[in-house]
Parts: sequence; C-alpha cells; structure tokens
Amino acid sequence: MSTLPSASQDISRLITRVAMKDRGAFDTLYQRTSAKLFGVCLRVLSDRAEAEEALQEVFVKVWTKADRYAVSDLSPITWLVAVARNHSIDRARARGRGAAPIDEAMEIADDSPGPEALAIASGETQRIYVCLDELEEGRSAAIQGAYLNGESYAELAERHKVPLNTMRTWLRRSLLKLKECLER
Repeated sequence: MSTLPSASQDISRLITRVAMKDRGAFDTLYQRTSAKLFGVCLRVLSDRAEAEEALQEVFVKVWTKADRYAVSDLSPITWLVAVARNHSIDRARARGRGAAPIDEAMEIADDSPGPEALAIASGETQRIYVCLDELEEGRSAAIQGAYLNGESYAELAERHKVPLNTMRTWLRRSLLKLKECLER
C-alpha cells in the first residue's frame, strides 16, 4: 500500500539515494526534474544563459546537500523548487539585480498532495519538531534557520554570536542527534 503519490515517492527516494552519493540516482533525478527547475531559474533570473548556469549550480547543491531534504517537511519537488528559487534569488542579488516576482516562480511547483499524504506529512512534521525540542538551547533555531529557512552558516553564526566553525559543528552534531531521534 503506497502512502505517497507515486511520482513524489520516486523523487523522494532519488533524493535519498543522492544523499548517499548514488550517481545513477542523481542522473535520474536530473532527467525527471531539470525542466521544471530550469523554469524556476528562468522565471527568477529572466535570462536563459544565466538560468542554465544557475540550474547546473542548483544540481551541484542538490548533490552536496541532499541530506538536508530529510530534515525538511516539504514534498520532494517543493524542496527542489525551493533550492532552485533560493539559489536564483541569491544569484540575482549578487549581480545587483532584483529577482522576478517570487510568486511566479512558485507557480511552477506542482505540489498538491492528497489528504493521506498531508496526514502522513503532518505526523512526520510533529516527530521532527519533537526531536528539535530535544536539542540543546539555540541548536533547534540554528537547524531550522539553515535547513528550513535557507539561512547561510555565516548568517547563523552572526545571529547566534559564535564563530563560523562553531556553527558548522553545532549543525553537524545537531543533525546527527536529529537522525538518532527520528530513528527511534
């Protein structure tokens, strides 16, 4: 009995395998999602060549940060769209241009889970927040900032008034604790 829509479940499995550095899964993920993510990049950047470059950079991020998907409460395509959108916005800001309206980029995401998927996601979200509450003070906010809100490690280090390497250590150790908690 499947608990998630088939396409969503397949993308989720691919992201999980990419987190384990499975190149075949990465190729398949690229084939299945690159057109949609290119559309997001193009809507935000309004330049085809720049959107193509951004898409490649997005997939480098997906390859290196696929493990972050596990701690998000987003559907797999919504997570990928968020990575593409945030990267494209950062790229536009770095070039000194404003981004195209963000609402337009989000229109591309086809994220309409059914009632069963919503109920499961709600239960998983609750489990994640229970585990986040078990983390040391400040760690939960740092994890949420980095992996749910897309804040950079440098921004978090500044906000929490700790050195950058300390923030990296906090996040790495907190993710390990979250993983242990979620596996119980």
